[in-house]
Amino acid sequence: MTKRRMIGAMLLCALAWPLVAAARDAGDPIRMAYNEGDVAGVVNIFPKEGSEPIGVIVYTQRRKGDTLETKRTAYFNDGSSDEDVAVAKVGKTLRTVSGESIIRDTAGQPTVDMHIDVGQGRVWGFYGQGKDRSEFDEHGEIPAGTYFGPLINIVLKNFEANAEGGKLVFHTVVPTPSPRKLDMEVSRGDATTIERAGHAVPVNQYLMRVTVNPILNPVVHMVAPETHFFQTRDTPPALMRFAGPRNYAGQEIRIE
Repeated sequence: MTKRRMIGAMLLCALAWPLVAAARDAGDPIRMAYNEGDVAGVVNIFPKEGSEPIGVIVYTQRRKGDTLETKRTAYFNDGSSDEDVAVAKVGKTLRTVSGESIIRDTAGQPTVDMHIDVGQGRVWGFYGQGKDRSEFDEHGEIPAGTYFGPLINIVLKNFEANAEGGKLVFHTVVPTPSPRKLDMEVSRGDATTIERAGHAVPVNQYLMRVTVNPILNPVVHMVAPETHFFQTRDTPPALMRFAGPRNYAGQEIRIE
C-alpha cells in the first residue's frame, strides 16, 4: 500500500469510528428479545467461598399491561437486608420509570434509602444514621435506558439482542452510599459448565464492571469491583450464578 493510500485508509477509519461508536448510547433502552410476565422465587445467598447459606433472596415480578413491577429483597442471617424495587415499561424495549433501593442494618434500620424518578430526572433520599445522616435531592436528566436492581438481570437476559462486539454498555444509578450515576459494561466471556446435582450444566460467563473511557478504564478496573454472571445457554437463558459485591460495602457473595 502506498503512503497516500495508507493515509486515506486511516482517514476513513477515523471517520467511520464515530458512526460505529454512536450505534447505541449507554442510555438507550435495550431491545427486548423475550416477553416478561409474572415471576416469583427464592434463592440462597452464600459467602464468596463456602457452602453454608448466609441468607436468601425473595424475588417477585408482576406485569400489568405494559408496566413491569419488580422487587428483590436479600435477607441475611445477621438481620440486615438489601431491597431493590423497580418499575419499567416493557414492549419492544425496556424503559425504566422509577425505583427505590433500601439498605438496612442488623437492627433492621435503614442506612440508605434512595428513590429514582426517571421522568422527573430526580434522585432523592438519605444515607447514614443519627448525626451522620445526609439527605440528598438531585435533579438532572436520567435516560429511560437506566437500569438497576432486578432490571439488570433482564438486561443480561437480552444481552445477545443488544451487544456489539461481545459487549453491552448501560447506564445505572447506585448508592455508594451517596447516589452515583455510572455506565456499566457487560462483556461475554468463555463458555463453561457449572455442576448441579451431578450434572454439568452448559453456561455462558459474563463480566460486569464500571466503564469510563478506553484510556481510564485500566486504572478504574484496578480498584472497582467486578461482578460475574453465569447464564444457561437455553432460550431464554436462566441465571445460574451471581458472584460479586453485595453492595457498596464490598462484601463478596455468591447467589446460586
